[in-house]
Amino acid sequence: MHSSAIFLIEFGAIILGLGLLGRLAGRLQFSPIPLYLLAGLAFGEGGLLPLGASEEFVAIGAEIGVILLLLMLGLEYTASDLVSNLKTQYPAGLVDMALNALPGAALALLLGWGPVAAVVLAGVTWISSSGVIAKVLGDLGRLGNRETPVILSILVLEDLAMAVYLPIITALLAGVSLAAGSVTLAIALGVAGLVLFVAVRYGRVISRFVSSDDPEKLLLVVLGLTLLVAGLAQQLQVSAAVGAFLVGIALSGEVAEGAHNLLAPLRDLFAAVFFVFFGLHTDPQSIPPVILPALALAVVTALTKIATGYWAARRAGISPKGRWRAGGTLVARGEFSIVIAGLAVTAGIEPDLGPLATAYVLVLVVLGPLTARYTEPIALRLSARRAAADTVPAQVTAPAAETLEPVDETRPER
Repeated sequence: MHSSAIFLIEFGAIILGLGLLGRLAGRLQFSPIPLYLLAGLAFGEGGLLPLGASEEFVAIGAEIGVILLLLMLGLEYTASDLVSNLKTQYPAGLVDMALNALPGAALALLLGWGPVAAVVLAGVTWISSSGVIAKVLGDLGRLGNRETPVILSILVLEDLAMAVYLPIITALLAGVSLAAGSVTLAIALGVAGLVLFVAVRYGRVISRFVSSDDPEKLLLVVLGLTLLVAGLAQQLQVSAAVGAFLVGIALSGEVAEGAHNLLAPLRDLFAAVFFVFFGLHTDPQSIPPVILPALALAVVTALTKIATGYWAARRAGISPKGRWRAGGTLVARGEFSIVIAGLAVTAGIEPDLGPLATAYVLVLVVLGPLTARYTEPIALRLSARRAAADTVPAQVTAPAAETLEPVDETRPER
């Protein structure tokens, strides 16, 4: 009874604390992820008040949090959306991977961490935070902007790449042989391809089978199916997160919308627990030694994300204003970077990787909303100054040119 009481007190305090931190983040108008990570650092190994009784339950809640994050992500897209994005936007996805994965891999190799850690850190720096970026777009009123489809296409391609990347990471961290790793990847690709095919051809049938007018039954069926598929995927050495993502893709229409509304509060709860759990397993004293590499990596990959968005928007015919907005919006890293780093921390491949990933995400999850807001005006101001400096001699003899009213790209397309 005593241990049960301690568990209830500790876990209740965690949930209450997360709620208060979320409210604080809402008032400050930025993502609560850094506050959740800091809370985990404060109450974890080497923190102010280490937790004991509730740690095992928090670990299970964290795993469910990852599964629900990927399920909700899959519910956002249909199989046809993914196929369409692959056909039209794959060059932007390749540029995104090259510019943003290579800095992470290079830093890991420079630090002497080895090839497995290099692949892990490449994923940490590659994947933008869909959750943070979606919130930023809504807060800034840019959902109808001309550059927003470009941003969303890059995010979709990153999310789809996770279905291939996570099984590779799982195999590498498990230390399996090349042959076994190839089999694992083949299974993952085969399952993903099969689910996409079934979702395109028979998505309505699956959704009709899952559908229910009773919210309670719909919640139980979707959640149970997701956990079942995630467990089977993990048993096949693929990834529980990939299994959940594929379940989300297979559901569509009213079923997907209803499941999204019902599962959103659960997603938020267990995702918050996941971030706390990651912080619990990171010793705050291990962060100062890696803070300089984390800051350097954050600066470099912020610039590469801006370059990615700019290039992709220019390729889509967006004007310079929209290009800079697209680049600045993609900077934020968050949930998936922590998911990838969490796999490495659990496997214990490199002690400093978790602290570096924590510091890196803390920097960019705070910096991301700022770059989304200010990259465009700063870039245009610098361009105007440069143009003015270049035209000063010509203005002495040349007549004043007619001023044209700039096109307002913040208005949605009609």
